[in-house]
Amino acid sequence: MVKPMILCLVLVSGVFAQDAYERHCVECHKELPTSLQRMFMRYLLVYSGEQNVKAGLKHYLKYPLKEISVMSDLFIDSYGIKEKSKLSDSDIDEALAIYWDKFKVFNKLK
Repeated sequence: MVKPMILCLVLVSGVFAQDAYERHCVECHKELPTSLQRMFMRYLLVYSGEQNVKAGLKHYLKYPLKEISVMSDLFIDSYGIKEKSKLSDSDIDEALAIYWDKFKVFNKLK
């Protein structure tokens, strides 16, 4: 009887141990042919800085439109536009902060 309880606790703790980025971004994007890192680089090319990238992504997550996507028309025609996010602003902000820290190139180039 104790072993199933321990297994449940381990599984549940693993779900809650993930951060907002892992829970809300990675899961959906893992099926796409373009990595989140590559998408980050596209946003960085268009928006150029941390505040602008985060603001652009947050706006797109809340109001996804083909006209404001940084992805190519071919990508959008193949995979479509994401659905409007149901995440709270704080969850979006947390996920974007982690996303930025994970893929930013500043201070990593030598």
